[in-house]
Amino acid sequence: MDVEGCLGCDVVSGRLEVAGGLLHQSDHWVVNHVVGSMNLGTLVLSPRDHVVAVAELTVEAADELGPLLRRTAQVVESILEPEQTYVSSWAHGGQGRKHLHIVVQPVTTATVEEYDGARSEQLQAKMLLAGKEPDPHEVEEFCQLAVRRFNEPAADQT
Repeated sequence: MDVEGCLGCDVVSGRLEVAGGLLHQSDHWVVNHVVGSMNLGTLVLSPRDHVVAVAELTVEAADELGPLLRRTAQVVESILEPEQTYVSSWAHGGQGRKHLHIVVQPVTTATVEEYDGARSEQLQAKMLLAGKEPDPHEVEEFCQLAVRRFNEPAADQT
C-alpha cells in the first residue's frame, strides 16, 4: 500500500526528493538521510510498503531488516566513527501510528556536549525541538560517500 501525503510513502515513491536521495534499496526497504533536525549522518530505514509497526512487517521484510540494519550501522560508523550509534524506531505521529522508520544515528561527544549532555531519547528530543538541520551540502557529501560504502562488500564478507 502507498499512502499519498505520508512522509515515508512519499520518499519511497519518489514524490518527495530528499537530500542525498535514496542511498540503498532492497526488496522491502529503502535507506535515506533523515529529513529534519537530526545530526549529519543520521540514516532512516523505511519499509517500501506503508507499514506502521514492526509487528506488521511481512516475514520477508523482517528477514531483510536485521542484515540491512547492521549494514547501515556499519556504513555510518565507517564514515563518522561515532562514540555510539543509536538505533530507534519512530512510527508515532500526532494522530496515532505513522509510517515505520528505523533511525540509525551517530552520536559523538561533541553532539552530546552541544545538547547539554543529553543522551538517548532526551538527546533526540532536544535535537527535534532545536530545529537545527545539518548543512545540505554536508548531507550531500555524506550521502555520496554512504552510497559508495553500501556498494562495497561488508568487512566480514570479503
